[in-house]
Order: sequence, then C-alpha cells, then structure tokens
Amino acid sequence: MHVLSPFRQGHQVTTIAVPVGRPFLFCEPAFLTLSANPLQLSHRLVRPTVVVESGRLSQRLGADVTLATETFQHTGSFKFRAAYNVATHIEQPALITASSGNFGQAMAYACRLAGKRCTVVMPNTSAQVKIDAVREYGAQVDLIDVRAISRAARLQELARQQPDAYIASAYDDPLVIQGNASLGLELAALGRAFDVVLVPVGGGGLSSGVITGLRQAGKNTAVVGAEPALANDAARSLQAGHIVSNPHEPPTIADGARTLSLGRHNWEILRVGLAGIIEVSEAHIKQAVRLLFELANLKAEPTGALSLGALLEQPESFQGRSVCCVISGGNVDPEVYRAILAEGA
Repeated sequence: MHVLSPFRQGHQVTTIAVPVGRPFLFCEPAFLTLSANPLQLSHRLVRPTVVVESGRLSQRLGADVTLATETFQHTGSFKFRAAYNVATHIEQPALITASSGNFGQAMAYACRLAGKRCTVVMPNTSAQVKIDAVREYGAQVDLIDVRAISRAARLQELARQQPDAYIASAYDDPLVIQGNASLGLELAALGRAFDVVLVPVGGGGLSSGVITGLRQAGKNTAVVGAEPALANDAARSLQAGHIVSNPHEPPTIADGARTLSLGRHNWEILRVGLAGIIEVSEAHIKQAVRLLFELANLKAEPTGALSLGALLEQPESFQGRSVCCVISGGNVDPEVYRAILAEGA
C-alpha cells in the first residue's frame, strides 16, 4: 500500500490498497450487484481516493469532517473511474461523448489506455486549458456553438457518421455507475463510522455510484446530495417524485453541475437511496473552495467543493457529527480559481 501525502504537516492522509478483480455487474432498477470482493476495481490504474483529516477545518465547522478527495485521481477528478470502466467494457472500437471538461479528459485518457478512438463534443466556450487537455490525452475535439446546435443533436450527427462508435453518457449509463461505485466501496472499507456522506450532484453519476458501493458493502450510512441552488433540478425531482428538468443550462459557477436533469438510471437509485439534497448558494460554493485551500491545503474546483458548501449551508444539521465530504475534482480554470480566492482576501 502506498500513501500519497502532499499536504502540510498536521493533516492525516490515508489511502487504501485496492486489489484487482472481475468487472461489476448491473442490476435494474435500484442498485448494482457487484463482484463478491467489495474492494475489486475494474483495473489497477484507478487510484484509491485520498482521505484527509484537517483539525482546523473540523474546529471551524463544529463537526468531525473527513475529506475524501478525488483531485489526485487520473485526469484530476472521479470521472476517470467511470470512463475507464466504460472504455474497457464495451466492444466498440470508438467512443463519442459530450463534455465541457472533466468527463472528456477522463474518457480521452481511458480510450488511449484501452486502444480506442475517442471524439469529444465540447462547447466552443469551454476553457482553453480543458480543450487542450482533451487533445493532449489523444481525443479528437469537436467544438460546437451551443446556440446553433445542442450537444445531443451533434452527438446524433456524429453517431450517424461513426456507426461503429459507442455513445457514452457522463452519468446516465450503468457502466458509469459501476465505475463510480468503486468510490463507495473504498469509503466503506475505511471502517469509519460516518454519520453522513455528502456528495456533489450534477447528473447523478457520482452520487448514485457512491450509494451503490456503500449499500453493496453493507453500509447504511446516510448519503446527502449537494447541489447548486441555481441548478436544483435534483432537489425538485426528489420533491416531485419524478425527474424534473432545468429549462436551460444553469448559470452556476459549479460548471460540472450544469446539467439539465438527472439521468434515468441515476434517478432509479437516487430516489430511494438519497437521504436528502442540500441546495448550496454560489457564495457558499466559493467559500468552500477557499476553506479547502486555507485549512486543508487542497485545490478543488467549485463542483468538487459542493459537499463542503452543503455543510456551510446547513451547519446546524451537522454539529458534532462525523461527516465525510466527497471532493469530486480539482480541475478549475486558473483565472476562476484566483478570482474566488481573491474574494476572501
């Protein structure tokens, strides 16, 4: 077992060894049936999550806070778990997906490792650093003006041009949920008695995966979603009892949560598995990014900081409790990150 510890003295960092095993299986409708060994991942290239305990952060927030950060995962976010699982479990020689950043990078790298072609549809307004990263990982970037054509429409055009390609969703795919379930299994294997796990919610790929992994490991830990208040379709869906969509792409700073709705596969898990959803203001998202930098020496993107933002949004709900905050990624535009930090100066 290797311990990755890039943090300042005074922060405990824990990783766990994850053996290699057989692929996961999918079972409709609510949860995934995984392999017998709950720590088996689809490939040893998936890095175990890094667990950080900051006494200063816990003291500031009045709760026993543990960070499970995916910022050191390949391509900088949890998305590699899903992308690699997809790329290595399909028969098609090529994949097409749409992404403004993290999933595109993850899928590009996963396809390179799996020896498959990859095309990523990206808005022409995407951060140049993310466009460059997708290309550097070996994928073809297809830039579109979303005012002229939607991502979904362009995907269908490319699918007709490449009939041998697999159309990969960043969240609404059993293979995506399978890959992300590995994180829930790792959290269960830590042996910590968490009262609650806070998880960012966009399309629902990560949250449904974490729930699945925890339940398959026999853990009934409460899982609470953290969603931008400006992109609260998941919260409204839970209230309505069915999927509710946003009318347009939400203008939240948490760009990884700018989804129109939850995925169908994700909804089947979240509607019974989530203990609730906390809607996080833009101010608390930014404050969470700053606190992670100041008190845990951790760079997180706004979407990745949603879980800590939820704790800031409702501190009274977590006083004195053991809370695990999943930090989903650290791929943030440098200018955006500097601006967020400067607000707190």
